[in-house]
Amino acid sequence: MITSTNNNQIKNIIALNKKARERKAQRLFVVEGIRAVLEVPGELLSAVYYIEGFAASVEGKEFINDIIEKAPSASIEEVTANVFKSMCDTVTPQGVLAVVRMQDFTLQDVLGIGSKKPAHVVILETLQDPGNMGTIIRTAEGAGATGIIINSTSVDLYSPKVVRSTMGSIFRVPHIIVQDLAATIKQLEDEYGVDVYAAHLKGYRYYDEMDFTGPTAFMIGNEGNGLSDEISELATSYLKIPMEGQLESLNASVAASLLMYETHRQRK
Repeated sequence: MITSTNNNQIKNIIALNKKARERKAQRLFVVEGIRAVLEVPGELLSAVYYIEGFAASVEGKEFINDIIEKAPSASIEEVTANVFKSMCDTVTPQGVLAVVRMQDFTLQDVLGIGSKKPAHVVILETLQDPGNMGTIIRTAEGAGATGIIINSTSVDLYSPKVVRSTMGSIFRVPHIIVQDLAATIKQLEDEYGVDVYAAHLKGYRYYDEMDFTGPTAFMIGNEGNGLSDEISELATSYLKIPMEGQLESLNASVAASLLMYETHRQRK
């Protein structure tokens, strides 16, 4: 049992929770909660920690047996209550957390190449709210999107708040983080024949009047400033979302959800 917060493993978990640069350097992140840890594919589990006494419960025994079965190479450690509290990002931890390896997806994975359905992609530019990021990834799974493209100035995909809000979808929706978003968009259009759409004030057709049955990508911009001029000018076409009252725009995750589910509706 680990009894001290000075333990190197514990110090590293605290750093992974707090620092994006540590997550990026180690290609590891932290997942908290019984259900959340069980959502992690076995090959991605590096280490699992549980609070003292958990293993004595029926739920605890079943959990540990499940982990041993699906991730035999993962280390499993018991820690004291005080140590466990120091490791957690949540205020009311559930007594279980895991250190998880990041997945390596390609652009081809995001486009769904090799599957029977055309590309259905969401492109995120400088999204800053963890809740929006997580909701978009979770909705992408529900709407059947093939993947997500995120630029490097967006909120860290592997921050604890984003990971929690994806409710496990982060492990099932292909995603890549790119340094040059403009170049990636051009590649989608020129090399893969993807129509890239932007919700824009210059849009002259409503989104539900457009055809998204072919390879499609939607660009979603920063919550406060929207898409940059450089990125919006790369759109194959502009579209608009109906607005009543005095609103000019919707929450980023709401707009993305509307577009993803309209694509799902058309393809269904």
